[in-house]
Amino acid sequence: MVNYEHYTYKITWSSEDQEFVGLCAEFPSLSYLDENRNATLEGITNLVKDIVTDMENNNEEIPEPIAEKSYSGKFQVRITPELHRKLAIEAAEEKVSLNRYVNYKLG
Repeated sequence: MVNYEHYTYKITWSSEDQEFVGLCAEFPSLSYLDENRNATLEGITNLVKDIVTDMENNNEEIPEPIAEKSYSGKFQVRITPELHRKLAIEAAEEKVSLNRYVNYKLG
């Protein structure tokens, strides 16, 4: 059983709605609006709880919380040859490996 409290929640202000909006990274189609920041967090959390319960009852695949996933520290990204050359030059100028330089730039 997935613990709905372990999902990645975000509360932000919506100028368009003039309310706080609650979001959940694992359920990008869901949102919850409220005038109160704390009520927004409670609202989106309860909404996700209801969705997870419904998905469990229907034997649907439930997204794993991002916080509970394991990451290798490796991922592959494709860039243009020109950008690859530019980054390699910058790394050489800094006297570090390309991997270390890109890691620094991403951080």
